[in-house]
Amino acid sequence: MESESPQQPDHNAGPVESPEPLSKNARKKLLKQQRWEAKKAEKKAMIKEHKKREAERKKREWEEKLGSLGSEEERQKLIESRKGLRKERMEKRCEEKESKLERLNNARVNGHNIVIDLEFSHLMNPAQLNSLVQQIMYCYAVNGRCPCPARLWLTGCQGEMQSQLQRLPGYEKWVIDKESRPYVEAFQHQKDNLVYLTADSETELDDLDPKKVYIIGGMVDRNRWKGITLKKAKDQGIQTAKLPIGNYLKMSSSQVLTVNQVVEILLKYLETGDWKASFFQVIPQRKRCGTGSEDNEHDTEEEVDGEGDELEMKRQCIETQGP
Repeated sequence: MESESPQQPDHNAGPVESPEPLSKNARKKLLKQQRWEAKKAEKKAMIKEHKKREAERKKREWEEKLGSLGSEEERQKLIESRKGLRKERMEKRCEEKESKLERLNNARVNGHNIVIDLEFSHLMNPAQLNSLVQQIMYCYAVNGRCPCPARLWLTGCQGEMQSQLQRLPGYEKWVIDKESRPYVEAFQHQKDNLVYLTADSETELDDLDPKKVYIIGGMVDRNRWKGITLKKAKDQGIQTAKLPIGNYLKMSSSQVLTVNQVVEILLKYLETGDWKASFFQVIPQRKRCGTGSEDNEHDTEEEVDGEGDELEMKRQCIETQGP
């Protein structure tokens, strides 16, 4: 059997081109991305370690409690009591999940339509995409807990955004409409009912019409793309409106609302019919200067800011796994 001759180098091939050096702006973005990834890994390790310590602490407390009892009969009684409490909690969770599922399915028939427009994903970096995914997760959780849930839609859900959402535990079971098509195609027979919520609109939202489809721009770092949603809506020939925030409170300068805050405001209004109560219950104090109707500046935005509310969001975001 003949052995294969070693491959000879191609002397006719041209010189290997060295990659072009990164621009100053590109280097800054790369460093920012690397810092974000390192911070994320560090935070994940800290959470894991905290959970481990908590589990060990609870185990020690339980063993000490059992050891403090004088007889085996008392210990067995305590163990059975603990099992009973666990069973009650499990039954209560099952009932809550069934009730939530029923409300969400009813909303798909009778609920107001709220759309999160994901067609801006290509304008965001991985950190911003991750932030938006967390906000969407919170939107779903809040809607599930709401006594009057809306019918939530994700439109233009493709590419990396879709991949990140699919990595969420239980996402495939969410009772939410997932559309790869843009909203103008998903609602092509209801174009007259489409309303894009943007603070740049000259029309103020008075009430929520069950026949309308309310669209929220899914974007982080909104300030870099001032007026982008208004222009998009005008180019498509659809209506626009802004939340009547300025009639009830003053916003601090350069502060905007996240996607989840806008969704929660709409849900609160569906529940209470009161804009003022909805704004004050949802908008954080740090974003408010005070009350009054004289200040109706465009400092308020119905889209989304950066990641300032993400920690608070994660603390509240429960019941997102499964339906």
